[in-house]
Amino acid sequence: MYVGQLLSLQARKIAFRSFSTTSKLKQIDNCQNHNKIPKILITGGLGQLGSDCAKLLRSKYGNENVILSDIIKPTAEGLRNGPFIFADILDFKGLQKIIVNNRIDWLIHFSALLSAVGEQNVPLAVRVNIEGMHNVIELARQYNLRIFVPSTIGAFGPDSPRNPTPNVTIQRPRTIYGVSKVHAELLGEYYHHRFGLDFRCLRFPGVISSDLPSGGTTDYAISVFHEGMRHGKYECYLEPHTRMPMMYIEDCLNALFQFLNAPNEALGRRVYNVTAMSFTPEELFTEMKNYIPDLQITYKPDSRQLIADAWPQVFDDSEARRDWGWKHKYGMKGLVSAMIRDVNENFLLKNTQQQVNSYV
Repeated sequence: MYVGQLLSLQARKIAFRSFSTTSKLKQIDNCQNHNKIPKILITGGLGQLGSDCAKLLRSKYGNENVILSDIIKPTAEGLRNGPFIFADILDFKGLQKIIVNNRIDWLIHFSALLSAVGEQNVPLAVRVNIEGMHNVIELARQYNLRIFVPSTIGAFGPDSPRNPTPNVTIQRPRTIYGVSKVHAELLGEYYHHRFGLDFRCLRFPGVISSDLPSGGTTDYAISVFHEGMRHGKYECYLEPHTRMPMMYIEDCLNALFQFLNAPNEALGRRVYNVTAMSFTPEELFTEMKNYIPDLQITYKPDSRQLIADAWPQVFDDSEARRDWGWKHKYGMKGLVSAMIRDVNENFLLKNTQQQVNSYV
């Protein structure tokens, strides 16, 4: 018995020394990584956020240090500014090979099926949004990566307080997209507390950019610029008084970059709300008429109205502003002015089209 106790004690000492050494090596590695230029992989990189995020990060860290990935074929323009690689987030071994071969430090995980599209194909949404998340977060743990996963106003539901919606409250969403995002938030927080993973997540509102929409509930706030500027009219699928939080894409990317670079000790939590404004379709269209006086608007609510009715009306992002200094630049007037300019320059003048999404 005594010999057994001695052996058990010795084994515990060896295990403790091994754990302690591993922890010290990770701390040293983290200190070294803090001062070097990160190598970044972006999944779902050919969507609305991915391409513009890559442009911003490449301007900061160099073109070759930011790798875009997706399962769709990139345009010639998409290949011009830096590396692109095929990556299927459901292929664990394939992702593992990319991370190892390219010595990835940060993983930005944009791949997802959005709210309206997810409701049309729930099994696929479960695979992409949940199984895909399992793959990237486990790889981030294994290779000690900093991982960013966006969440959404869609992570809240009809039982959540809607005006304002605080950072921590009841969520219980009623779309598979929202359910998958709550799952991602909680899984990321668990991996942070259990394994020390540097998991970071921002809940974005509707993100408005000039890229053509395909699949989000907030898409009306993009479509109206394209339809209104081309044809002078737009039929809105939401009721005129449906209020939701929004932000211009430049603010979205600035928030992402600032949050990615915030020191760990500044972060009071791993998941934050961020926003810039809240408006209704009627308020947006009224502001647009300062630029398109003859704009004709009709309303024909569809199934997306039920989704919007369960989402926040006003987002409380005071914790992000307090903890790491988040501050938006664009209000509704600035957003409308910027969108008129962007759609004119990127579509009406160039006549280029690329199907992406407004994120939620």
